[in-house]
Amino acid sequence: MNINPVKVALIGSGHISYTYLYNMVRQFSILDVVGCSDLVPERSKARAALFGIRQMGNEEILSDPEIELVVNTTNIESHTEVTRMALEAGKHVYSEKMMARTFEEAEAIAALAKEKGLRFGAAPDTYMGSAHQTARKLVDDGYVGTPLMAQAILIRPDDVTGAAAGIDPGRYASGVTIPYDMGGYYINALINLLGPVRRVSGFARFLEGRVYSNPANPEYGLPVESRQGTSMMTGCLEFVNGCYGNLVILNDAFSPEIHRVEVYGTKGIVVCPDPNFYGGYGRDVYLTRAGCTTPVRMPFTHGFGESDPAIPSLSGQHELGYNGNRGMGVADMAWAIRRNRPHRNSVEMALHAVEIVTAIEQCSLDNRVHEMKTCPVQPAPLADGFLGSDAEAALDF
Repeated sequence: MNINPVKVALIGSGHISYTYLYNMVRQFSILDVVGCSDLVPERSKARAALFGIRQMGNEEILSDPEIELVVNTTNIESHTEVTRMALEAGKHVYSEKMMARTFEEAEAIAALAKEKGLRFGAAPDTYMGSAHQTARKLVDDGYVGTPLMAQAILIRPDDVTGAAAGIDPGRYASGVTIPYDMGGYYINALINLLGPVRRVSGFARFLEGRVYSNPANPEYGLPVESRQGTSMMTGCLEFVNGCYGNLVILNDAFSPEIHRVEVYGTKGIVVCPDPNFYGGYGRDVYLTRAGCTTPVRMPFTHGFGESDPAIPSLSGQHELGYNGNRGMGVADMAWAIRRNRPHRNSVEMALHAVEIVTAIEQCSLDNRVHEMKTCPVQPAPLADGFLGSDAEAALDF
């Protein structure tokens, strides 16, 4: 049976748009990319020319009756506004992470999507890649036994010394700092492996007393104003399945960067690579089993790993995440629309991520434990064994 591709347009032709457009145009047959837009016309013009699609305006995209799905890759400050406009125009929406800057904003988006009978999904989709799907299979197939504890850790160096660090006045605003920028990768990785979270608590704050220390910075010597953003967070998670976990996100440490996603069970330990990536080229999965103290690198059971980083981007420039598979979540949503099944990056899952981060922040202020309001269904694993040119078939389930 022939399946008509879903017509898609992208709003926000900035850094991350390259990998989305590359994959949506060239890798996924279920997607028919019509065009892209940006507030800076030169950016959308360059992307459109590079990928052979139309340069469009936002209103042109929203008023085109053939476009079913809008991919929102604007900056996080604009996510809510652009998503609302697209839903009001009758389009399904897939948004870059997170879906909103506050849980209240996120709830309003979810309510609007439900009212309009439309789908909403949000990045990240990296847990659909080869590494994290392999880890999911190991957990599902009992290789760790009963999961008892898990940890997800991101430690990033203090980058306030950078030359551009003081230019963006909203950089440290509430709802745009690292837990919102990167937290979703670690939360989605944990939900993929263990399912939803029942309760959370923890601590969060902005590190005060810093100054811009790079003489090339236009704000050299001036204090870094917090603007109510969170730059360090540690959260305790109780999963519905009884597993305990911790989420640590820190943007104020000395380098190098550290990233971990690990599950400890009664029979073994699974160690996953950085969930900002899909797998391969050193980003592997390791299993330690009872009776063997040496971690074993596991062969991937799923496709959609990174492509060779030595191969340059089509633009000839360094493009953010250019050899990854961002856009998998869009393709999964498109297959779900055509097959009338749930899509994996559900609105409930996106809400869950926002609630976890905002709840940890609030628990730090209130000295309490938060009972989660949201409880998404654990996303279905991808079908295993599709490792080559047929990898997209794994999304058609």
